[in-house]
This record gives sequence, structure tokens and C-alpha cells, in this order.
Amino acid sequence: MTTNHSALAGIRVIDMSRVFAAPVGAQILGDLGADVIKIERPGVGDDGRGYGTAWIKGKDGIETRQSSFFTVSNRNKRSITVNHSKPEGQEIIRKLAETADVLIENYKVGDLKRFGLDYETLKAINPRLVYCSVTGFGQTGPSAALPGYDGLFQAQGGMMAVTGIPDGQPGAGPLKAGPSLVDFITGHNTALAILGALMYRERTGEGQFIDIALLDTSVAMVSHIMQDFLISGVAPPRLGNGGNGGGPADLLQCSDGIVYLTAGTDEHYRRLTVLMDRPELFTDPRFDSNFKRAREGRAELIDIINDWSRKLTVEDILAKFDEAGIPAAKYNELPDVWEDAQVKHRGLRATTPHAWAEAGSVDLIGSPLAQMSASPATIRRAPPMLGEHNAEVLAELGYDEARLAELKAAGII
Repeated sequence: MTTNHSALAGIRVIDMSRVFAAPVGAQILGDLGADVIKIERPGVGDDGRGYGTAWIKGKDGIETRQSSFFTVSNRNKRSITVNHSKPEGQEIIRKLAETADVLIENYKVGDLKRFGLDYETLKAINPRLVYCSVTGFGQTGPSAALPGYDGLFQAQGGMMAVTGIPDGQPGAGPLKAGPSLVDFITGHNTALAILGALMYRERTGEGQFIDIALLDTSVAMVSHIMQDFLISGVAPPRLGNGGNGGGPADLLQCSDGIVYLTAGTDEHYRRLTVLMDRPELFTDPRFDSNFKRAREGRAELIDIINDWSRKLTVEDILAKFDEAGIPAAKYNELPDVWEDAQVKHRGLRATTPHAWAEAGSVDLIGSPLAQMSASPATIRRAPPMLGEHNAEVLAELGYDEARLAELKAAGII
């Protein structure tokens, strides 16, 4: 139940999106207290329900159809099933739009116009509506009609150009990041744009249309490395695990594990050379500037540091770095992340009741927005079963049990 302490209490969001990027954006709004109503296809649901490699196991023989993709992007939502290709389904969505503050969709450009569910049509019903369309390439341009997925944009937008093993080394070449980062950050951009539009509406009373593109996000997220290119005209090389700012910054091999070091300032580097009992390295002409340590002499310097680090355990080297004030962290495999003391302290493993799960609950990843002092993000609902809230939501729109039965028999819900 949303409380008055929620930042978005009283805001209703219609989520007509599928798979990952846009659902993440809607979930963020739900975490902040919005009432998010997810509209899915009858009998099938969000395509994302079938993505990923792990599914929540149901109880009493019930199939939850909740994959890892769906589970990580659809908490704090109520699910209803609506066939929007039928007039009766379109009527349901229009009724919802009358009551909504936000609508999010990620259909192909112009697709919902065929059903009278485009921005201009719904704006006539509700001028205060914030309508957000999330697509691969945006609403206009030569690629606007093309489909797009995360990996394509990591390739096209430059992310893979700066990720991977450096040229000249075994296995050199561009590399895709493991998580769907373009999707994930696009979801955050979606939520951010909607929050901005709601603030604008607060001042003017006017809703607006928002055009969010994965391509735009993919270029922007290359960030300071892309800015290097815009300033210099020279494309920075791939650095493998090396840092892209100051140096030395890279993985260090220890006797019993791996540590990541970032000694990115002159002072950090000076302290490191003292710690290693190699103070002459601070003035060594191969490494006497940040640029040399980060680029020209990076590989050679990391080899020297590794010769030292291999003689130490992870615990010992982290203690030394901590005492010297040098930033470093233990490398964690995924199971190790959840044993990390700081991760535990921050409550990042959020066990949430789930009525249909065999375990009675599901472990979710806590919101990074949960530490707001007055209106923190919260997890109030587990990801919904398909159509779990049909009766509840449609009753709020005035549909009685007899009408619901008719709509279900006709395949509308």
C-alpha cells in the first residue's frame, strides 16, 4: 500500500511496455510510490516473462511465468490483461487513461495509433497526461521503424568500441558488457524524463509527449570516453580492466584472490610506491604523470604492481590499502556479493512476500533509491502474476462481475 510518505503517492501510471528498458522505468516510478497498472496480452503477457535463464518456482503446480528478466523489472505493479486490438479493450485503456497521470509504451513507432491509443488521441481525453514512448531509434529518422535490442546498441553507440581486451593482446577485440546496460540505463532515463514532465505539469497544468530512444542512451553512456574523442578527435584505446581516468587502475592478482585498485591521483600513486617499498617509481620517467600511468606505461606499471601483490593475500593487501588511504576493493563472484558486509548493511537483498511462489517469498535487488530520508523507494508488491489484478482494477473503473465475465469469455481480458 502506497503511503503519503511515498514521493509519487497519488500518481497513476499505465504501463503498456514489455521486456526490459521501459518496464524498468515504470518500476522505478512504482518504487517511488506510484500506482503502476501493467497491461499485458491475455494468455501470453509480457514477452519478458519468458526471457532469462531462471524462473520463480510456483506452488501447488502453479506456473508463475516469472523469469529473471520479468522479476527484476516488474515489482510494485498490478497486472491486468487487455486485448487492445479489440474495441472493448481499447475502451478499457481509454478509461484508464482518463484516470492516469502517465502512460508508458514501447510499441513500434505509430503502432498504437491504429487503435486510437496514441498520444494525440489520449491527450484529447486527458490533457494532463504524460505519454512516454520508448523505442530503439526514436520517433523520427531513417532508422525509426527498425526494432532494436540492447546488444545492438552496445555495438552501434560506441560502448563495445571502448570495452574489451586491448589490441595486441590475446583475445583482443570489442566486448559486450554482461548485463543489458543500455536497457537498464534507458529505463532510468525514462523515469527521469517522466519525473521532469510531472514537475512541468505541476507548474503549467499541461502534459506532454516524451520520445526516449535506446540509441540516444547508448551514445550518452559512453560518457567521458566519448568526450575524450570529441575534444581530441582521437579514439581512446580499449583498456581491458584498466581505468579510463587516472592510473594505475586495474585488477591485481593476490595469492588467494583478486583486488581492484584505483590509485588515480598523484598522491594515491605516491602512497602506493611507498607501500610497495618502491618510492623510486614515483619519479620514474615512465610513470611520472597521470597520463603515462593511465595510458603509455599502464601495462608495464600494472605488471610491476602485480609482482608485489602476488605475495600478499586479499585480506592483507586490502588492510594495507585501507591504512594508506588508497581506494581498492575485493573482486566478488556473484555469490560473494551477497556475503559482502556493506551490501548486507545497505539491505540490497530484499526478500519480498510472494503469494504464488513455492517459497512464499522472492529475493529481489533492493532499490538504489531506498535511502531517501523522507520519501524512500520501497518494495510493496512482488512482481504480479499475469492478470492477477483484473477484477480489482476493472472494478475501480466501474465494471461489475457480469461484465467482467463477458469480457473474459470474449477474450478481451
